[in-house]
Formats: sequence, C-alpha cells, structure tokens
Amino acid sequence: MRIAIAADHAAFALKQTLAEWLSGEGHDVLDLGTQSTESVDYPDYGYRLARAIAEGQAERGVALCGSGIGISIAVNRERACRCALVSEPYSAALARQHNDANVIALGARLTGIDMAKACVTAFLSTDFLGDRHTRRVEKLGAPDLDGDAR
Repeated sequence: MRIAIAADHAAFALKQTLAEWLSGEGHDVLDLGTQSTESVDYPDYGYRLARAIAEGQAERGVALCGSGIGISIAVNRERACRCALVSEPYSAALARQHNDANVIALGARLTGIDMAKACVTAFLSTDFLGDRHTRRVEKLGAPDLDGDAR
C-alpha cells in the first residue's frame, strides 16, 4: 500500500521511525516532510498530506504533530480526506470501520512508538464496514449545515 506520512518538527523523530518501519513492512512510503527538528508550521505539512491523498498519490495517510490535533484539523480542510485523531488501536480500527478514515493523526508528545505502531497497524488492516455507515460518510463529504439532524 502507498502511504503518505507528514509531520511537523515536534513529530520528526516519530515520522522517521514510522516511515522506516512501514517501508520494512513492505509499504511504499511517500515522505512529505519535515526533514529536521527545525521549527515549522504544522498546517503546511497537513495540507501537503491532504493534497497527496486527494490527488491519489497515496491510499492512506499518517499525520503527525506534537498533539495530533492541529495537523488533523489541517488535513480535514480537504474534502477528500477523513482524518481521525487516534491514541490507541481500537479508535484507529473504528475510524476505518465506521468513518472510512483515509488518514490518521497521532500526537508525538502523547503517543509512544509501540502504541503508534499498534495504531497504524490497526488503521491499515481494518476495512470499512459500509452498510449504514456509508450514508453517514457520504454526509461528511457534503455537509448540509442548514439541514435538520436526523
């Protein structure tokens, strides 16, 4: 599978470790930076990852910053992306099963490498359930902000 990965300076070390590990697992990794611990702005890297997913350069994405929050917000600005901030494997699996997430976000300051690998493994190995979830996921891509909640 082709996986895009992007991080800010706070998550540089985690990105490097995950990219190497994913390559070792047989995945084609598209590393979108950053390439050092020099301070950068996480939205720039979230937008790079989102663009790669939207343009079909990768099937899935892993977005990393200090908390995972900021970069997940940036990725979700792209309508083609459904980025879920996760902290353990169960939420990573549910993001795929129920939300057809194509990107996960992790916080490097909050998530150790073993937990990050477990989250990525769950994310990559879980399928979307479809069925009743399809209708809900379709609404995520075309929000009716004036409509009634049903």
